[in-house]
Amino acid sequence: MAEFEFAGMTFKGGKMAVILTALSTLGGASWAGFEFYKDYMDMKEIVQNIDVDAIEARNTQIEQKLDDAIEYTRDIKSGLRDDILSIEKQTDRVEDKARTMEERVRDMIDKASERFETRRDSLISDNNRELKDLEKRLNDKIQKALDNPLAD
Repeated sequence: MAEFEFAGMTFKGGKMAVILTALSTLGGASWAGFEFYKDYMDMKEIVQNIDVDAIEARNTQIEQKLDDAIEYTRDIKSGLRDDILSIEKQTDRVEDKARTMEERVRDMIDKASERFETRRDSLISDNNRELKDLEKRLNDKIQKALDNPLAD
């Protein structure tokens, strides 16, 4: 079995494996600690170089632009509301005019219909009267011809 001696102590077999494991763990932990310290120092340098005033000015500028955008949006909303109300009023006026025009057209149609019926009835009665007159004259002529066949 392998053995080695260090600082007056002799290590054999399993103890040697435990010591090697402990030494490698101690080395890995030291390396990780040094890497962590290096990253910490790099971040410390970055944080020290941050320009807080520039960030504050940029944030103020963004807030102002956001406030302006909100105000502009409110103006647009108000303008749209006014436009919609105006369109609704105009639509109501057009509907009222359309109703009025429809009533006038219906009235005109009714009056024209009445005049047409009156004229038609007048023409029919005139035609009936003329037909009766014509029929009477024809009957008179026929009667006359029958009463006196040689007169013509």
